[in-house]
Amino acid sequence: MTSSYKKFWSNLLNFSGTSGRADYWWPVIINYILGAILATGIQALLGHPYNVHIYTLPDFGANFVANTIFFIIWLGTLSLKFRRLHDSNHSAWWILIDLIPIIGTIWFFILMILPTKRNRYRN
Repeated sequence: MTSSYKKFWSNLLNFSGTSGRADYWWPVIINYILGAILATGIQALLGHPYNVHIYTLPDFGANFVANTIFFIIWLGTLSLKFRRLHDSNHSAWWILIDLIPIIGTIWFFILMILPTKRNRYRN
């Protein structure tokens, strides 16, 4: 679990290569949990949802920091999805299937749980 999460951070901007199932699912689960904790903590600190209204300069600062952290994690997760698709021998363009409501999301989930295949992306 910890090695998968370390690989996530060390390959934050690596859009080539591959990532196995464990290297994909552990960071996704951990990031969802940490994101919920971070959002709850910021809302408790501000006394209101951080992304609804900006009343003061500290509200702006908290909003900016939270959005920056969320963007960095989103970018890392995007690169992780690319590598996971490569690991199951699919082009990274398959990520666009997630844009199709319901069916695309289900299909993308299926792509993420497929086993590792011998592929052209392996280093």
